[in-house]
Amino acid sequence: MGRDSSRTGSSRTGSSRTGADAPDASAEPETLYDRHGVLVVRVGDLVVKAHQPGREYGDPFLARIKVAASLPDLLLGPLGPPSTVDGRTVTLSLYGEPVDPQKELPWEEAGRLLAGVHATPIPAEAPSWGRPTRVATQVARLGDGTAEDEIRRAFATLPAWIRGEDAGMARPERPEHLIHGDWHLGQMVRARDGHWRLIDIEDLGRGDPAWDLARPAALYLSGVLHPDEWTLFLDAYAAAGGPAVPDAADPWTTLDIPARSLAIQIAATCVISARGDERALDGPEQAMVDACGRISAAGDAA
Repeated sequence: MGRDSSRTGSSRTGSSRTGADAPDASAEPETLYDRHGVLVVRVGDLVVKAHQPGREYGDPFLARIKVAASLPDLLLGPLGPPSTVDGRTVTLSLYGEPVDPQKELPWEEAGRLLAGVHATPIPAEAPSWGRPTRVATQVARLGDGTAEDEIRRAFATLPAWIRGEDAGMARPERPEHLIHGDWHLGQMVRARDGHWRLIDIEDLGRGDPAWDLARPAALYLSGVLHPDEWTLFLDAYAAAGGPAVPDAADPWTTLDIPARSLAIQIAATCVISARGDERALDGPEQAMVDACGRISAAGDAA
């Protein structure tokens, strides 16, 4: 069950700097992704991505592209600065082979790769990741219903700084590292050299590395990600020196609030999608909503 859910939001693109700057005119365009205002089209070895409207693609995005280009063994970013086409921000990348959900998932490789990113000294130009905003955005989009109410009750237990309500509550101070900012297995591709890289660098920056582990942690707590896969991932991350879990004996001292937040965000996304398709929640989606019930029953996470 966890295999599809762990990839929600993947654009399945990749790039590396090899000097290619034009698509093969003889190649047939192939749409790789067309959801949530993002369009990704492959033309031969190149990928053209029309980014989501309404996001910031100014100087911070240019800085993120520069950071990715400086770490080619870890990150595969756009081949150059973005263009504007019909009012849309567009980038060009080289195609990378995405994770195949029908094969054994690369959880150990994922743990080691994330640890490598987090252990990298923060480049001076890296912008701040900021605070997690998508959970509040998704909860605000919910309509009416039993599942929606369950999610809102769970959301109310999160700290005010995550909900977007300062209310005098200070954000906890955590050491900053270079983080991807929106990690899941769909953000990994196998490059031409056979090694894995991280892609989709729109949220790359300085921040708390625990948030890069939040999605698999949320899926594990919800029963969607198998415990064996979670253990492979976390053990590989810790063995590679990943700083998000300084207390290996109790990783939840740092992962608890990020995991709760992502469980709520994923549940809200699942409900919105199901309502839009006029269908019932499937098993993994219902598991995410059920997790929200346990979160609200546990009380204030702050």
